[in-house]
Amino acid sequence: VARKVAVDKFRGKKHTVKLRCNCGESFVTQLDFRKNYRKTTDLQGTYRITSSGAGGGGPMTVVNLSKNGIGFSVSGLHTIKVGQTANVDFILDNRKSTRINKEVIIKTVDANRIGCEFVSHQAFEKDFGFYLQP
Repeated sequence: VARKVAVDKFRGKKHTVKLRCNCGESFVTQLDFRKNYRKTTDLQGTYRITSSGAGGGGPMTVVNLSKNGIGFSVSGLHTIKVGQTANVDFILDNRKSTRINKEVIIKTVDANRIGCEFVSHQAFEKDFGFYLQP
């Protein structure tokens, strides 16, 4: 039996909640209040840290995309930090194999999973917008 619960009271606050199933089992889930649809992907590409005084980069796997940002994973050790800027370069798996090359700001670093926001002054490619449609 499903039950709807209002979660607006958690917006901007606690994003992890404990739920209990009718069978008696409890589990923890994370709430996600996103402004835009996030598409799950598995695209290969590269990243390069562009912040002054920082360097580095290498291969990445784009795990999700939205109109405003990108989530990617890296393997091995890295020195990526929140607040750094980077350049990401990857090819969409669409018919045209559209190349995406964008500047991003690192927003989250969780081990080897990196969350970024696209720098807002960049043009939004038509093919990219079409690719993101659910």
